[in-house]
Parts: sequence; C-alpha cells; structure tokens
Amino acid sequence: MSERLIPYQPLDLAEPKELVAAIRKRRGGQFINLDRMLLHSAPIAEGWNHYLGNIRNHLTLDPKLRELAMCGVAVLNGAEYEFIHHAPLFKLAGGTEEQVAALRLIGQESFPSERFSQVEMDAVDLTVQMTRNIKVDKKLMQQLRDTLGNTNTVELVSVVAAYNMVSRFLIALDVTPEDSHSI
Repeated sequence: MSERLIPYQPLDLAEPKELVAAIRKRRGGQFINLDRMLLHSAPIAEGWNHYLGNIRNHLTLDPKLRELAMCGVAVLNGAEYEFIHHAPLFKLAGGTEEQVAALRLIGQESFPSERFSQVEMDAVDLTVQMTRNIKVDKKLMQQLRDTLGNTNTVELVSVVAAYNMVSRFLIALDVTPEDSHSI
C-alpha cells in the first residue's frame, strides 16, 4: 500500500474536545475515515458535522428518497466510499437488494427503471441531471414539486447537492473504506 499524501487523523484524537465529542456522538462513538480527514480543519469539520447531520437526521423528506439520492450521486461520481456507507441505509429505509443493484447502473441505458416507483424515478432523474448537467429540466422540477411539495423538493435538491460535495471531497483526498487499510 502506498503512503497517504494527507494522513488520517488518529482514531484516538481528543482535540478540539467539544468538536471531537460532537462527531463521536453523531457517529455512535466512533470516527469514520471521512471524519478523520475532515478533522485536519476544525472549522470545516464543525460545519460539515452540523450541516450533514441535519441532512441525515432532520429532514421531512422520505429517508428512502434521501438515501436513494445519496447512493445515486456516489455511483455517478465514482465515490465507492459513499455508496458503501449509504446502500445499507437505503435498505433500512425500505429499499430492496434489487434496487441497490440497480443503483449501480444509474445514468446508464441499462438502468432497470421498473424496479422503482414514479417518485423514485423522478428522484433518480433529478440526481442524474444535477450531478451530470447541473441544470434540471423544468418539467421534472414541476413533477417533483407536485408530488413532494415545496419543502421535500427543496430537501431532495439539497441532498443531491450536498452529497455531490461529499463525493468530491472523498475522491480528491482518496478517503478509503475503513476496512481497506490498517488503522
């Protein structure tokens, strides 16, 4: 294994105390490698923990749609770390193993759309359009708003935007799954 350009912060990092405690609390006591990279900058780690914590835990958006969008962004951007962390949460929120397998094909002509409801396909289309083109078809946005309402549409767009940020951070800094390196 080659040496990391920017090493992870140690698992036993204790400072800054309040921030480390807040991140550990949100993660159930442990750091993941993403946290260990973020903690090179306390302001970034603090803002990230607050913002992504709200996206993960305080939206009114259906958790299945939230996790579908997160998984879709991960695949489209090649952020395997992100997919590994969110595919199990997608299943916990009601997704099926067949849908997880289908999400690996998002953005491809062979994508099995029949495995998803109409609103899920709209979320898939939104994810693809925002991630690949940035601009979103007005008809799709109208359909999402009509189905989900204003708040949930804004939340879904925010999830896609936020997890595009996450995947870009993960890829640029080569953040790897926790079990793929010696800690």
